[in-house]
Amino acid sequence: MLVAGLVLAGIAAAVHLYIFVLESLAWTGDRARATFGTTPEQARETRSMAFNQGFYNLFLAVEIAVGIVVVAAGGTAVGATLVFVGAGSMVAAGLVLLLSDRSKTRPALIQLTPPLLGIVALAVGLTS
Repeated sequence: MLVAGLVLAGIAAAVHLYIFVLESLAWTGDRARATFGTTPEQARETRSMAFNQGFYNLFLAVEIAVGIVVVAAGGTAVGATLVFVGAGSMVAAGLVLLLSDRSKTRPALIQLTPPLLGIVALAVGLTS
C-alpha cells in the first residue's frame, strides 16, 4: 500500500503540475480559457492572479515529488510527512472549491480525489 499511496500522490502532483502550466504559462490561451471557462477579456484581467495561483499548485506538486524521492531514498518519516502535507493541502483546497461553488464540483473532485486516495493508501501502508 505504501507504493500505491506514493503513486496516487504522484498522480495528484502531476495534475497540479498541469494546473500550474494552465494558470501560470498558458492562462490566456484557448485551452486554459476553455478549461476554466473564461473569456479572453476575463483571462487578461485575471492574468496576474492566475500566475500567482499556478505557483501554489507547482509548490504543492514539488513538495510531493520531493517527498516521494525522500521515501525512495530511505527517509520514510520525512518523505511521508512531505507527501502528507502536500496531498493534504490539495485535498483542503479541493474542499474549499467544492464548498464555495457547487458548480465547480467536477474540478474540485479532480483536484481532491487522487491526493485523498494517496493519503489513505500511504497511511495504511505505513501502519501495516
